[in-house]
Amino acid sequence: MDQTTKRLAGAMLMGAVTLTAAHAAYASEDVKVGFAGPLTGAQAHYGADFENGITLAVENFNATKPVIGGREIKIILDAQDDQADPRTGTTVAQKLVDDGVKGMLGHFNSGTTIPASRIYAQAGIPEIAMATAPEYTQQGYKSAFRMMTSDTQQGAVIGGYAVKGLNLTKLAIVDDRTAYGQGLADQFEKAAKAAGATIVDREFTSDKSVDFKAILTKLKASGAQAVFLGGADAQAAPMVKQMRALGMQQTLIAGEMVKSDTFLKLAGQAANGTVVSLAGLPLDQMPGGKAYQAQYVKRFGTPVETYSPYAYDGAMAMFDAMKKADSTDPVKYLPLLASTSMAGVTTNSLAYDDRGDLKNGGITVYKVVDGKWTTLQTIGGK
Repeated sequence: MDQTTKRLAGAMLMGAVTLTAAHAAYASEDVKVGFAGPLTGAQAHYGADFENGITLAVENFNATKPVIGGREIKIILDAQDDQADPRTGTTVAQKLVDDGVKGMLGHFNSGTTIPASRIYAQAGIPEIAMATAPEYTQQGYKSAFRMMTSDTQQGAVIGGYAVKGLNLTKLAIVDDRTAYGQGLADQFEKAAKAAGATIVDREFTSDKSVDFKAILTKLKASGAQAVFLGGADAQAAPMVKQMRALGMQQTLIAGEMVKSDTFLKLAGQAANGTVVSLAGLPLDQMPGGKAYQAQYVKRFGTPVETYSPYAYDGAMAMFDAMKKADSTDPVKYLPLLASTSMAGVTTNSLAYDDRGDLKNGGITVYKVVDGKWTTLQTIGGK
């Protein structure tokens, strides 16, 4: 081999070593993050909306080619169907822990989130859930955070609004006996009473029921001016249709699980006049709402429904904490997650209090007018 050939071979070898070193410095690493929600059954549309927001966050974050701990990382979503069932939820939670997830985005329902949160807490895995029941963050787990305002705030707003905004003094309450439905109904009752209303009757059903004629016949004779439902759209739609069929003109009032296009489709004309509360601002009033809507429609071919912007912000808060900690190790990034202070789609100041509740959550009250959701009042939120 002549000297020129030797020099060329040496240069090629050095170049290969340099490239190998550069590649090693930024070797790609998959980081698994868990997701769980109702992906089948009557609440599958909630789960799809929820998952889409997280998927968009994962894709946007991965597109930045983030380097954490000296490696280019890629978030991989480990998605599981908890069927909105508490028992299935705990099974799913244990599976995700066994799968080695570095963080948990979900669950959706309070009834699945609360028992599952114990499993994540014991494993030291940070969890940011959509659950709104107060009990979720009252358990004392330092790993638990919310994506939406709790029912303590939401129930207080809608309960007070029913009395002061709608001038109602006699109210009836029905709840579906889930952690979400019963918890929201309790907060509504507390606030309505404090505002001067009388609760003339309180009944309960289940989150599987669709026949409410017996309950409604009793409520019709109670003198109630409105019926508050702590439950989902799958119960609210047949309930309001049956109210109208029985000649009841009372207003149906509910929480955010009824603020859906599914409710409008299932209830038809009977939906008109329904009043609901929703944690957060209307999409067009959110700081990043319009841009988010455009990207969401382009990616999924359907409009934003309710939950996805909050899911997006929750996921981004987790990824931002990993980035700031320069680690995907839950022990290392959890303190950074707890001290989150960032602008998001839903708010200019996403931050958590000592319990993991959102500090700056707004509440909006909506009414169905001519088959469409219209804004009545927004309280708080920035």
